[in-house]
Amino acid sequence: MSKKIAVVMTDMFEDSEYTDPAEAFKKEGHELTVIEKEKGKQVEGKNKETSVTTDASIDDVDPADFDALFIPGGFSPDMLRADERFVSFSKHFIDEDKPVFAICHGPQLLITAKALEGRKATGFISIQVDMEYAKADVKDEEVVVCHNLVTSRTPDDLPAFNRESLKQLQ
Repeated sequence: MSKKIAVVMTDMFEDSEYTDPAEAFKKEGHELTVIEKEKGKQVEGKNKETSVTTDASIDDVDPADFDALFIPGGFSPDMLRADERFVSFSKHFIDEDKPVFAICHGPQLLITAKALEGRKATGFISIQVDMEYAKADVKDEEVVVCHNLVTSRTPDDLPAFNRESLKQLQ
């Protein structure tokens, strides 16, 4: 059954951490909605390999309309977490027990949402201490699944991240 996945990202996302999972989700028939501050904005990956036109403004979406949340890494999650609208949007998915997929720096948005306490998770090495301060049980593994939360560390972990994310959507 097709699921609606909210993707929160802005400029400087990690190219492959968006394109690889997005391709895997679409291949399985899932629908992605890329959400940013503005609808129709061209956001560019930090490696300048990927440009994505946003589908919706954060002001025009309701998290209740989506089945899952996907947070690609790069610098994008750090920029988004300065905006309370993205923080509360992300927190909804954890609070409502919906699948959340966060790779590399993606968990930064969940740290700010205070949504990692007591959960097993991983992220890029430079944010693992931040995750510990957020009271997450941090694991240095290619993919960590804790109930509805799927996290990975780097683009090298994408095959495992995609596999476990797709399992959550079944």
